Amino acid sequence: MKAWRIVLTATGLALALFGVFRLVTEIPLLNLLFLALWLAAAIAIHDGVLSPAVVAVGWTLRRFVPDRARRYLQIALIASGLVTVVALPMIFLRGSQPAVKALLLRDYAGNLSLLIGLIAAAALALYALRVARDRPPSPAPADQPTPPAD
Repeated sequence: MKAWRIVLTATGLALALFGVFRLVTEIPLLNLLFLALWLAAAIAIHDGVLSPAVVAVGWTLRRFVPDRARRYLQIALIASGLVTVVALPMIFLRGSQPAVKALLLRDYAGNLSLLIGLIAAAALALYALRVARDRPPSPAPADQPTPPAD
């Protein structure tokens, strides 16, 4: 094993232990129980809902979308999913805080729609560029013989 891997592993373990120490010493027990419940629910939702949904979408794309187009569609779906996960809490919490906390006063639903539209447009443009690049060159027109003069 290389030395840098050992150093990275030891650093990661030390940081994880420091985080656990801080949780146990500074967070009340009831909050730790809620954290454990939240983590268990997150694992259940990921394994029971998200993973099967991703597999189903992948299977559907493999079956109905051509290979060349599928990669661009998958990239667009992944990017859209990531920005949606970030935006959903802001959408649901909009208006729940006082005006001093202006972060939740923005139109996140509209911005999310715009961002997904931009992601779709970028994926479509990249796919069109790929199709244009893969097109075989058109044959050069042969020299046309001139008709004989009478």
